[in-house]
Amino acid sequence: MSASKKPKTYHFHHEWEIEYFFVMVKDKCCCLICQASVSIPKKGNLQRHYKALHSSKYDGDFPANSELRKLKLKELKSKLSGQQSILTKSTTHSNNVTMASFKVSNLIAKKFKPFSEGDFIKEAFLEIADNLFDEFKNKKEIKATIQDLQLSRKTVTRRVEDISANLEQQLQKDTTDCVAFSLQLDESVDIGDTAQILIFIRMVFSDFSVKEELLGMVSLKGRTTGQDIFNAFYGFVGNINLELFKLVSITTDGAKAMIGCNNGFIALCRKNEDFPDFISYHCIIHKQVLYSKRLNTGSIMDIVFKIVNSIRGKALQRRLFNLTLEEEKPQLVLYTEVRWLSRSKFLQRIRDLLNEIRLFRRERGDDYQSLEDEQWLCDLAFLADFTGTLSEMNLELQGKNKCIAEIISKIFSYRKKLQLMMDDLKDSDFFHFPNIQDHLESYPTTNLPADKYVGEIGVVLKEFETRFVELEKMQDIVLYLACPFRPNIDIKKTAVILSENLGIDKLGLENEIINLQNDILIKAHQGDSSPWKLVCREKYPNLRRCSEMVQSCFGSTYLCESAFSCMNMIKSSQRASLTDEHLADSLRLALTNYAPDFQLLVDKMQPQTSH
Repeated sequence: MSASKKPKTYHFHHEWEIEYFFVMVKDKCCCLICQASVSIPKKGNLQRHYKALHSSKYDGDFPANSELRKLKLKELKSKLSGQQSILTKSTTHSNNVTMASFKVSNLIAKKFKPFSEGDFIKEAFLEIADNLFDEFKNKKEIKATIQDLQLSRKTVTRRVEDISANLEQQLQKDTTDCVAFSLQLDESVDIGDTAQILIFIRMVFSDFSVKEELLGMVSLKGRTTGQDIFNAFYGFVGNINLELFKLVSITTDGAKAMIGCNNGFIALCRKNEDFPDFISYHCIIHKQVLYSKRLNTGSIMDIVFKIVNSIRGKALQRRLFNLTLEEEKPQLVLYTEVRWLSRSKFLQRIRDLLNEIRLFRRERGDDYQSLEDEQWLCDLAFLADFTGTLSEMNLELQGKNKCIAEIISKIFSYRKKLQLMMDDLKDSDFFHFPNIQDHLESYPTTNLPADKYVGEIGVVLKEFETRFVELEKMQDIVLYLACPFRPNIDIKKTAVILSENLGIDKLGLENEIINLQNDILIKAHQGDSSPWKLVCREKYPNLRRCSEMVQSCFGSTYLCESAFSCMNMIKSSQRASLTDEHLADSLRLALTNYAPDFQLLVDKMQPQTSH
């Protein structure tokens, strides 16, 4: 068979500019006189075009090789350059204006503002432009550029949708690239009575870097049973093609719909074949709040409620009480059961304003016997101290980028602290009880019921140990993974615990634990960084997998809880008609750690200025 013909290549020659008034513009040969172009820069094509259309005029007025012809060529080339620069400048201006529009829209969503705020920002910018740019020579051009900004409500809405889609693409790429991930879910009702399920993901990559992101929001218009939640969740992960085989754990709250034994969300996930054997957690922060509720506070809280409500319940009484306070004194606060941390602040504020409350109630002629009862005041001081300790613990458990290992460490350190507080009370050491110490200084004759307070702490401690018994095994896992080279490790016991909790082959783990303890190269460099970054996946696949799985685990649903606060600010009573899709887009922009690719978004569009 004969070889296929090689296509001929034509090259533009410089002398054709003066002969036929043609130049090369990008990949096309363009006539300087009429701006027509020929696809192939072939001499015959240029000559035919010139003789047919322009030779009768230009050969007579501008003879070949004359200075007039050279000047005319220069003039035509200059004219073409001017036209090109105008087009380039116009396109660049439109791109810049569109880029600014995207950035302002992103900022509006991040600050939980309505989409209509774009018009306000543009109006405000134009209002201050006269003064702000008064001495600028190009003041008119600046104002014209501001006027070109596309910030109408509909435009900002589209911009937010586009940015959210770009962020979602980045997230999907990371879910594909990660080696393991865990999820946390929680449900709450928005201002429109729609049940919103927020799903956060914690991804671990091959270099042991970690990312936490909002995976998505699922809306339930009807019932919120475990089956309803599972159906909505399963459909959502199917739509985004989430690779469920990488799932390590799911953390939820303690609602029956989530953790029910038969028809709860977690139980239904375990029954589905698409889900691997995963670990499930009840949010540790929720558990801490539940066990702290075992504290017997009725005799104190009931009286305190009546006292505070009699002052804060009516506007006149509140104003009159505030007049009795010095400027630096804080005001009374109300207590609500939903806000977990409000109890300690509420009681402490009562203690701080005790003298003012007594004086105010005496002037009103109210009964204030409890406020003079030394024993009752001592109980109040103990409760303020102890609830303050519990609130301090709760705050330390909150926050972003906290892995299960860090939270477990704090949980068990507080168990030791509770035991220490009981011992201190028995020994009359009030280092952890500043309010009791202050009370005893004010009322030295008080008979301190130390046994009673020790008993109260003991009840909470017992509830603590009951609710966190499942973390004992995880504590052993975390301890080994944090210190794999410590001496006297029980190899068989460690392998059993890792195998039973993480679903890894026990025999393979035993061999790898032995080999790792005797790996001189890793031991020599373990001080430089985390030892697991140095562990080769091919040599220690099971141990490395264990470390990645534990690193991916959430310990609480803090991200969901904090996101619900953002959701309530976005979809407020003034924006109750906001759609679920736009609520999800706004939440993603407000909570993401990704940076939008604005240049890619602009390049995909046909930029236009504002109408």
